[in-house]
Amino acid sequence: MQVVLPPRGITRVPGRHITDHQMRLYMKYRQTDSPPVAAAKASFSTSTAYRIEKDRRLPSQKKAPRGRRRPDPLARVFETDIVPMLKAAPGVRPVTIFEELLRRHPELGAGIRRTLERRIRAWRAIHGEEQEVIFRQTHEPGQRGLSDFTDMGELGVTIAGVPLDHRLYHFRLAYSGFEHAHVVLGGESFVALAEGLQNALWSLGGAPREHRTDSLSAAFCNLDRDAKDDLTRRYEDLCAHYGMRPSRNNRGIAHENGAIESSHGHLKRAIGDALLLRGTADFDDLAAYRGFIDEIASRRNARNAKRIDSERSALQDLPDRRTSDYEEVIVHVTSSGGFTLRKVFYTVPSRLIGHRLRVRLYDDHLDVFVGGTHLLTLPRGRPHPNGKHDQVVDYRHVIHSLRRKPMALLNLVYRDQLFPREAYRRAFDVLRKRLPDKKACRIMVDLLALAHERGCEAELANQLTADLNDGRLPDLNRLRTHFAPDPAQVPNVVVRLAPLATYECLIGTAEIGGAA
Repeated sequence: MQVVLPPRGITRVPGRHITDHQMRLYMKYRQTDSPPVAAAKASFSTSTAYRIEKDRRLPSQKKAPRGRRRPDPLARVFETDIVPMLKAAPGVRPVTIFEELLRRHPELGAGIRRTLERRIRAWRAIHGEEQEVIFRQTHEPGQRGLSDFTDMGELGVTIAGVPLDHRLYHFRLAYSGFEHAHVVLGGESFVALAEGLQNALWSLGGAPREHRTDSLSAAFCNLDRDAKDDLTRRYEDLCAHYGMRPSRNNRGIAHENGAIESSHGHLKRAIGDALLLRGTADFDDLAAYRGFIDEIASRRNARNAKRIDSERSALQDLPDRRTSDYEEVIVHVTSSGGFTLRKVFYTVPSRLIGHRLRVRLYDDHLDVFVGGTHLLTLPRGRPHPNGKHDQVVDYRHVIHSLRRKPMALLNLVYRDQLFPREAYRRAFDVLRKRLPDKKACRIMVDLLALAHERGCEAELANQLTADLNDGRLPDLNRLRTHFAPDPAQVPNVVVRLAPLATYECLIGTAEIGGAA
């Protein structure tokens, strides 16, 4: 009989040390070979093969279960103390039970925490309540787009050194992963939703058949019934304009919007990493920050370019034009030289006092109209978090009147917002400390007038900063001389034109006749 030796480097081991794998090999070879041959092929001895013939259980099946190495520290308290707590409050955290157990039985010690957590986990697997099942969905191309807002305060973004309180409107296609992000300065308003959604759709070049959100107040609810009905109608009109069916997930069930909720974290981490690589979270202006966000979204879309291109063919065509992404409000200009809108006072040129203006309210600015004529654009302000009113003031609108009543500056309601730059505010504080109030107000108003009339707001601020840093008070006469002559003192230049006949001597008489 020919015996097949085991491969080189493999030695036969006693039967009590064979593995389940060797046992399975032996049983495989045993179907065609005798016990000694099958044992040799499986790399163990013939005597082990004959023992296996008597008991064909795997080695792992023969092992006796390992007993406890030390006494169970929870034996006397698990059924009496822990189980009643788990049944009374199924959602209670293990650490809470641990703290309560130590309060009742301090002799147990802190070393039982991990044992307790494992025991609670095992008990809940057998006796716990049924949990909600997440049903994974198959997304069809061109079917669903999702919108949501996410807070960006944790990233610490600043604009010219000033912290930027903002959110990010986030749009995503469920199938291809196309993303669009838009910086929102206010809350989750309809204006922000309409502007961000339309920017996303026109950037994409098509519209999905369904637009899904969570229970956004911008689309589905507000403080009172009338406002709720109006807002819902506007949102439905917006979706109808692009042929999309509006839908939302159940309130409080965030995972139903998992296609965008999970993407929030990925996008914010990408922005945070890009800020770290950039070396600073400060931007010169809002436009620079928005361009930074657009670039990050474009990079992420580039990774899914093939999938996005394939989904574009399944999207609906866009309408001929965008629909309105603003709110229109009628306001009345009061004798204070401005109007109040959403707890914010805005100044306008004083010639508009008594007029009714039509204001288009966007997320970051206001367009002001008289009838159909556009007058000016104002930055949008927002009330303080505590509900206190705020002001958006342009000193150019009131400086002509303030020059006639300079003492009005002393206790002016919007005095701090009147100063266009920090240097002007510092100058007024120093003037009030060193001079009487009346003189300080007069000088400050003259400085603002100088900045307006000579168009030197930034340059004058630099001069004021230099004077204040050197401990000097602003010198109006020196500043007036420095910033161009006074228009009233510009000399009247008279230009005398020479008679046209004098130019005839420059050309010959014959040429004149020929030309005639």
